[in-house]
Amino acid sequence: MRILHFYKTSFPDSMGGVEQVIHQIARGANKHCIQTDVLSLSPKRSHDAIDIDGYQVHRSKLNLQVASNSFSISAFGRFMKLAKQADVIHYHFPWPFMDLVHMLTRIKKPSLVTYHSDIVRQKYLLKIYQPLMNSFLKDMDCIVATSPNYLETSDTLFKNQKKVKLIPYGLDKATYPVPVSEKLAFWSEKFGTKFFLFVGVLRYYKGLHILLEAAKGTSYPIVIVGAGPIEAELKKQAEEAGLSNIHFLGFLSDEDKVALLTLCYAVVFPSHLRSEAFGISLLEGAMYGKPLISSEIGTGTSFINISNETGIVVPPSDPLALKQAMQTLWQNPELAAEMGRKAEQRYWELFTAEKMVDSYVDLYRELVSNEKR
Repeated sequence: MRILHFYKTSFPDSMGGVEQVIHQIARGANKHCIQTDVLSLSPKRSHDAIDIDGYQVHRSKLNLQVASNSFSISAFGRFMKLAKQADVIHYHFPWPFMDLVHMLTRIKKPSLVTYHSDIVRQKYLLKIYQPLMNSFLKDMDCIVATSPNYLETSDTLFKNQKKVKLIPYGLDKATYPVPVSEKLAFWSEKFGTKFFLFVGVLRYYKGLHILLEAAKGTSYPIVIVGAGPIEAELKKQAEEAGLSNIHFLGFLSDEDKVALLTLCYAVVFPSHLRSEAFGISLLEGAMYGKPLISSEIGTGTSFINISNETGIVVPPSDPLALKQAMQTLWQNPELAAEMGRKAEQRYWELFTAEKMVDSYVDLYRELVSNEKR
């Protein structure tokens, strides 16, 4: 069997949550003797496929980017060629250009789409895009939701619920580096072992401005790992507020990130908008047995973090509630440790890459079988 994934970005050019999920599915499917191709766009012109962990990455030249939507002229031909070789096409939503490619090329193959997020910010453009989106989703054999929370709160998923299947994201801890003693010693010397950690791309919906507001009047260290579009804005906010306990580390290697995940006291994940559909970094915190703090936004973050069990869930955009949650964990180490144990247990029960991959492999086989009937 051969699968084609289609999304605007992929490893090795980008390391975001969706890209990581595609990577985990592709490398896991390889163990089931399933051949996988990933087609994405890249500023780098590349005619040759790249082999990554047993699957092939193909990149078309990025020609234009408007309102987070990437366009490529060469992607049409590249997609048609790869789609003709595939048994199943696996799309990743949202990406309006992808819908356009699907509708114009008219490749008739079993198709599914993983619904990673509603379109939250581009309300005006959504009205223009909606007819194309509806046609695309109608054309899919299956739509995969990543959490029951998102399924219950997304109007788009609700309208298409008859063809929706639930497959949560999963991570493979064995693919993460084991932190060496030198890395642990280096970061421990800087921050000790009692600090709050945020990991992620610094985007508008991550709620980091709320975290900085919550940090006022506190002294516990808060370490922020990641770079992104609003990095300078956040640093300015922290400087103007005199927040000496906030530490911006920028983009770090996986080895450094894992060392910090191993050492940290708790993971704080203040995303306040539904653009945060799941929260891979939050799941990484659970995987490393850390208590979690997140906001209730009706998405997968509250599927990972069960309030008062694996951590604390606060109202979105509420700095005082976020401050109180951090204070509760800081002052109650036994409670924090117990929540961390339960978070890790929940990871092993629901969110391993093996469970995710097995579910997708079963779905691929079901779609191929249905086509042959």
